Amino acid sequence: MSLLSRQDLDFWLYNMLKTEQLLNHPRFQDHSLDTFRQTIDTAEQIAEKYFLPHNHLADEKEPWFDGEKVHTLPEVKDAFRHFVDSGLLNARLSFDDGGMQLPSSVVAACTGFITCANPSSSAYPFLTMAAANLIQHFASEELKDLYLPLMRSGVAAGTMALTEADTGSSLADIKTKALPTGQDHYLIKGSKMFISGGDQDITDNIVHLVLAKIKDAPAGVKGISLFLVPKWLVDGNGQPTSRNDVKLAGLLHKMGYRGTTSTVLNFGENDDCIGYLIGEPHQGLKYMFMMMNEARIGVGLGAAVLGYRGYAESLNYAKERPQGRHPSNKDPESKPLAIIEHADVKRMLLAQKAYAEGAIALCLYGNRLVDEITVTEDAAERKALHELLDLITPIIKSWPSEFGPKANSLAIQILGGAGYIREYPVEQIYRDNRLNPIHEGTHGIQAMDLLGRKVWQSKSQGLARLVQEIQNTLNTAKEFPELSEYAEQLQQAQQLMQDTTQKLGSLIHSEGPDVGLSNAALYLSLSGHVVVAWQWLWQATEAVKGLRKEPDSAFFKGKLQACRYFYRWELPKIQHWSQLLQNADDTCRSMQVDFF
Repeated sequence: MSLLSRQDLDFWLYNMLKTEQLLNHPRFQDHSLDTFRQTIDTAEQIAEKYFLPHNHLADEKEPWFDGEKVHTLPEVKDAFRHFVDSGLLNARLSFDDGGMQLPSSVVAACTGFITCANPSSSAYPFLTMAAANLIQHFASEELKDLYLPLMRSGVAAGTMALTEADTGSSLADIKTKALPTGQDHYLIKGSKMFISGGDQDITDNIVHLVLAKIKDAPAGVKGISLFLVPKWLVDGNGQPTSRNDVKLAGLLHKMGYRGTTSTVLNFGENDDCIGYLIGEPHQGLKYMFMMMNEARIGVGLGAAVLGYRGYAESLNYAKERPQGRHPSNKDPESKPLAIIEHADVKRMLLAQKAYAEGAIALCLYGNRLVDEITVTEDAAERKALHELLDLITPIIKSWPSEFGPKANSLAIQILGGAGYIREYPVEQIYRDNRLNPIHEGTHGIQAMDLLGRKVWQSKSQGLARLVQEIQNTLNTAKEFPELSEYAEQLQQAQQLMQDTTQKLGSLIHSEGPDVGLSNAALYLSLSGHVVVAWQWLWQATEAVKGLRKEPDSAFFKGKLQACRYFYRWELPKIQHWSQLLQNADDTCRSMQVDFF
């Protein structure tokens, strides 16, 4: 069984997103559809040969600390090295920087295979890619020249060190300090936790990106700076010289994602932790948001492909597992049916298909926006695309992270008792996926970001562009009578989203943010459902076109049936959510602490 269907990937990349059009731009003109496909072939092979085989083993035998050193399975290091050697670590980089200069949408398809095969081992290269990208954009030339070669060759890995024990996601309250020395570095002192990959034996060095406050910095987020803190200090040639004052305080033991170390690190226990300022003082959160937003799109894709893998596992099981008969069959001697013949199992499979395939389409669309921003020469158009990507990034992160695990829960249900035991993969897939609604900003934090900031920034240009893009799909869908039901429903849904947004804007203005944002999570769910409904209508238009050429195609008919499910079973929920939002329902906000 393939981890991801190549037919699905081709449908998303070429039928929907028309990825081949990128070949007309000078940045990608040295490529072809063959090189795109060959790169994806390579990723699929590496995923299946080096990442998938130890996925369950890394879950059973998670990293351990012997008091001196962290140990991981040798297979993890082997997979990391094959990923680096394949060129995938630098696939998006320009040729001049030693990369493959591939579109983000193609690279996303590649990373989808790796994450689907083994989400915990994939974290090490993916964090390194994101950290190196941040350094490339914001660090000094000296830091770039010294550390980027180490990271891009896989000699050093990268991490992001944000969270502290007493502050959680409230970064304004971090206490880690940076003391100026009058030299080219600062002394870092503090503690961070939940640092994925914070210590390991996979790479020779680790580059931590650490948020800290310089002495006498402004209060709150305006006083946060960003520092590059290596595990090993290096000389001018990148060779390690001495161990920096970064100490592992402990490994955290997780529900899933067990193959990725999750660490507590102490910086400056001996007052000698050297960190190098990235960019300007007090701009650290702005810089970190670049890495965080990149990671958020990656988290959404990871949640989506794990939802897809659970769906594929339960689909195969349902086809092979005989049990029961149709209610109309009263003959106990008759042959049992495969459970896929039962209507309720079809319901659970359809829900998974609608969630997972809608989520992957959305994530690939987000990566396609990155490509369009890269190739667009018109400044105004590029800004509009930036605003759209900014707006939907919380949705790309949170909607798949909410509905990917829901799909995995349904996969377990289809397998029944077999789904609940570790001999079958769906229980691990669920546990691994359950992290995605939490890390890189919870659903609630993404909701506050969307409704409290993203919707309104730049005079709501992002929302206006989203409505325009949805309308473009609606105009196409109107050419096909068989899609009129869905087109009309989406037209009403996007208008309801706009009306709800306007009402919430008035509430925030008149009643204040405590009232206006109190049900922000519902607004994120509503917006997410409208956006995914748009993705499904888009898929449906391409499926109808496909059926005109292949009238008997089960693949295209399946797309239409999943679209039908989403529009009839899922999209109507936004009516209730909108009512709660527009009425400023205070059921949750008015609950008193002592009532619990």
